[in-house]
Amino acid sequence: MDFYEVVRKRLSVRRYRPDPIPDEVLNRILEAGRLAPSAKNLQPWHFIVVKDERLRKELAVACRNQHFIAEAPVVVCGCADRNRCYAKMGGIIHSYPVDLGIAMEHIILAATAEGLGTCWIGAFEEPEVKRILAIPDHLTVVALTPIGYPAVQPQPRSRKPLDEIVSFDYYRKR
Repeated sequence: MDFYEVVRKRLSVRRYRPDPIPDEVLNRILEAGRLAPSAKNLQPWHFIVVKDERLRKELAVACRNQHFIAEAPVVVCGCADRNRCYAKMGGIIHSYPVDLGIAMEHIILAATAEGLGTCWIGAFEEPEVKRILAIPDHLTVVALTPIGYPAVQPQPRSRKPLDEIVSFDYYRKR
């Protein structure tokens, strides 16, 4: 599948088959996250791969009762080390949310290329996720994603046209 086809096919999946993901496939997906760019190449990430069914069910509750998360055979929790990131991105903010966002998107697109489904999970109770996965205080949970074979194919959602979201040379409100 070429890159643009992967981008077009990436949709949020909320129903998964229980089929396991072969280790070599999962390792290729995780490698894509490892190779993501980060500010000053500090790579402030740590990925927790959750396969244990009991833990996945607990995570689903901590993710505001999104029970479909536990259906997937794997959940990846993307954490950032706040002490190992660039602290002046744009002169004002820490880079770790962006760094982790890029790495998680690499994981999500790689999963799509492998014929797997994902769903970006940003609705979660961080203290609960940290408790469940024994995440130390210096790490921040940025996002999670279930990964698995889709049980049903989601329908594409509408997207704004380019001329509504792109300006050339300077900002122009449309």
